[in-house]
Amino acid sequence: MYESILNHPYSLFGQFERLRRELDDVFGASGLPSSIRSVAAGTAPAINIGRTAGSVEIYAFAPGLDASKIEVTLDRGVLRISGERAPSIPTDDPKLQVYARERGTGGFTRAISLPDDVDAAHVNARYRDGVLQVSIARRESAQPQRITVQ
Repeated sequence: MYESILNHPYSLFGQFERLRRELDDVFGASGLPSSIRSVAAGTAPAINIGRTAGSVEIYAFAPGLDASKIEVTLDRGVLRISGERAPSIPTDDPKLQVYARERGTGGFTRAISLPDDVDAAHVNARYRDGVLQVSIARRESAQPQRITVQ
């Protein structure tokens, strides 16, 4: 699948994004998000999207979630993946000093606009080993057809 250039650890843009997040952690945000990514940095799961001849495949990387608390909906060509991450370290311990916090907590929603040729009646979602896989069949009319030459 395809990876965002912002998520690649060694790209120049990825390094600038990491530096921006670290500066936000040190100096605090001004109350207004500095970019669309800083609204809930690290909370929304990273996704890969691809397609085969017969389906559109979406992989959302969300380790540590309970499968029963992940909500997947498809409405008018938009797939929504929602859930909530609990804090991984206790926040009420005054003796605990946190040096790094890269895993986001709280609720998240990812909305993915799908192509027009998906069949909303044939959707399959599975969560295994921290990866949510959503497979949506493409309509028969969108399938490649072999035409016999006479």
